[in-house]
Amino acid sequence: MVDALAHPFSLQAGLQKPIGQLSSAANNLSPFSTPFSCYSDSFPNFSLLGAEIRSLEASLVTNYTGWIPSGWRFSQPSIDIHNASFCNITVSYTHPGHDDIVNVEAWLPTKDWNGKLQAVGGGGWRAGRFILSYAGMAGAVADGYATVTTDAGLGSAVGPASWALISPGNSNLYALHDLGSQTLGDEAIIAKHLIKSYYGHEPTYSYWNGCSQGGRQGATLAQRYPTAYDGIIAAAPAVNWAGVFISTMWPKVYMDVTGQYPQACELEELTQLAISTCDGLDGVKDGIIASTNDCKKIFDPFKYVGSRFYCPSLENYTNLSPAAAAVANAMWTGPVTAENEPTYLHGLEMGTDLTKGALTNCDSNGHCTGVPNVAVKLLMGYFIGKNPESNTTRISFKELERAYRSFRQQYDSFLGSDDPDLTSFRDAGGKMITFHGLVSLRRLIADPTIPANISLEYYQKVLALQPDAPDFYRYFQVPGLEHCWGGRGGQPIALFDQLRLWVEKGTIPESSPITITKPDNTGEDRILCPYPENAVFDYDTLGSPPGWYCV
Repeated sequence: MVDALAHPFSLQAGLQKPIGQLSSAANNLSPFSTPFSCYSDSFPNFSLLGAEIRSLEASLVTNYTGWIPSGWRFSQPSIDIHNASFCNITVSYTHPGHDDIVNVEAWLPTKDWNGKLQAVGGGGWRAGRFILSYAGMAGAVADGYATVTTDAGLGSAVGPASWALISPGNSNLYALHDLGSQTLGDEAIIAKHLIKSYYGHEPTYSYWNGCSQGGRQGATLAQRYPTAYDGIIAAAPAVNWAGVFISTMWPKVYMDVTGQYPQACELEELTQLAISTCDGLDGVKDGIIASTNDCKKIFDPFKYVGSRFYCPSLENYTNLSPAAAAVANAMWTGPVTAENEPTYLHGLEMGTDLTKGALTNCDSNGHCTGVPNVAVKLLMGYFIGKNPESNTTRISFKELERAYRSFRQQYDSFLGSDDPDLTSFRDAGGKMITFHGLVSLRRLIADPTIPANISLEYYQKVLALQPDAPDFYRYFQVPGLEHCWGGRGGQPIALFDQLRLWVEKGTIPESSPITITKPDNTGEDRILCPYPENAVFDYDTLGSPPGWYCV
């Protein structure tokens, strides 16, 4: 038995490794006071089409106590966990011929199960079974859900360097297939089997909750496994994986090709100028740009070239350079072709911290050079050139175009998640909600940039194909929210419960409450509106909260 009181849910302790690895003494337990048995041999053998089950290990976890912040739950409020108990089951299996070992980990509450499943997604290059997955699972168990995660056969690898290539020139297509889609279908089947074996019946409702990679996984489930889950939160999804890569690479490529490397303080100044210009577009001055696309139409960074401002890194005043205006404009506009024509890819939202994308090293005189971009190395070295030793320090606009086309041609069937045909998901009665923060960049090295317009473009394609999409799929933009969590725009913590009510009661989410942080660091209640509506403020309108309504 695992006594989780000795390993509280925290970054220092419980999150360092899966709970199932903390102890394996479950077989020494006396019988439960519940009708369920958490022993490895109490779960019947089962088969999985296309796979061989290698092992099943079960252990009881008790006294699981801790606190989960709302940001790590994406669409749900923060939660205190007090003395939770659950059966932790890990199933290991392989797909014959793939040379893989996939691990699916389920946590099943020993009491007060609500009869439902809440699966959690991954992040970055992780399919699951890492710090954020365990945070989501802990919150789910505390709310009474059975929960599950998978590592997609990638183990503890943080990035693709250890598995993307079988050898130089040869992609590991089986690993890409596992990560992209196959293990997602497997995971749902295994979770429901374990739940039925443990409780005597399958879940009455099954939900998915994920952001970023987890959002992409959610979209993939709706597209390829439409009956796996009744409700899906697919937040900030990397549905156009090639586009995510190119958008992340674009600032460095632009700076290298044009030879323009601005100081970070210049980009920060332009961001603040944009916020000041566009802050009131929703009728309220609150330090948040509510309509970033409208802001792009009215804010011209070149207008401020030569203006004086204080640069903290120089400890002096300086003039805003043409290079800063050009780089900021390129990042907001998005990638262009060698002929300077716009592409179908997207720039960053106004208000985003541009310094995280346009990384530079500057001396005391303000002379700057570029910093290597990890995304360039990953895309060109491991996926396009398929040779990590190749020289990818500097590429042209034309090479960037070719890289985008090549990635889509080679890998969309594995990682692509932007199929707009959700007919089968709709016909199965599924409901899905996507939200995306309008401040894209956060910890760029750890998690690629996913511009919000990627989600918007996908939703528009779904609407074009299925005009009835709002009856089963809704998209919420969240002004001021960073990637998945963080920022002054607040966390959309009501969306998961609204999804549940939509699935179980037919209550359509017409808006969603949120609390922002104002410039004076006080909170204020607002609403989010489903696309194409926006939240606007009118002093004469009586809404909830007062003054805010969707239009």
